[in-house]
Amino acid sequence: MERSKEIERSLITAYRGKIYAKFIKAIKEYELIKDGDNIAVCISGGKDSMIMAKCFQELKRHGKDNFDLRFIVMDPGYNEVNLQKIIKNAEIMDIPIEIFRSDIFDVAYSCDEGSPCYLCARMRRGYLYAKAKEAGCNKIALGHHFDDVIETILMGIFYNGQYQSMMPKLKSRNFSGMELIRPMYKVEEKDIINFAKANDLDFLRCACRFTERCATEEDETASKRKEMKLLVRKLKETNPNVALSIFKSSYNINLATVLGYKKDGKRYFFTDDYDE
Repeated sequence: MERSKEIERSLITAYRGKIYAKFIKAIKEYELIKDGDNIAVCISGGKDSMIMAKCFQELKRHGKDNFDLRFIVMDPGYNEVNLQKIIKNAEIMDIPIEIFRSDIFDVAYSCDEGSPCYLCARMRRGYLYAKAKEAGCNKIALGHHFDDVIETILMGIFYNGQYQSMMPKLKSRNFSGMELIRPMYKVEEKDIINFAKANDLDFLRCACRFTERCATEEDETASKRKEMKLLVRKLKETNPNVALSIFKSSYNINLATVLGYKKDGKRYFFTDDYDE
């Protein structure tokens, strides 16, 4: 218990400006929490979601107590070592997790079509929505951070030929009344990593039954997201503010200077009103 108190103090003192204040800022700016919300904080076992859970606890204890929390861990088929690591970290950090089982890994890795990682991610989202709704929650919180947002924008440009951001909140299309929120939206990954190191916390590196392979073969199986991460790191050598500039670009789109855009399923082209 004493160690959990030290972790909490670190979050609201040494890392207040870098993590907790940005967590609060995202919640306020994007209106992620409303009175009466019951939020399922979804924990994968990685650094981002575990630290997000601590931020929620601090907000609940010392902020406006106008919402309820459930700390949900889905076990999609972790090996026993990884599952126990999640449980141990939750005990160290004093996070009251609720674990439920699914067969996602078995299904995703037995499928012959498409990427198992993509299928796994899609299935996990659906299971989390269903479990949260069953628990009486109206929102699920995921631990995506600032770097995820930047990498998503760049991946869309370089590999899909589109400008598309990772939104701070989304209404579910398949689960009525449910919403996804991302309160770590403004928190940089380097600060999450430094917080974990400062508190001697060791989290799962990959939400996958092949965590060991992910850790040892990372260079050989680098994903497109990793490629974007390395690109941003390279660009920062000459422009330290490049990530912030990319982030701000999603606030400053000038529709008068783009060839086309899509909204609510309808496509618009600049010639549509060019002569008006």
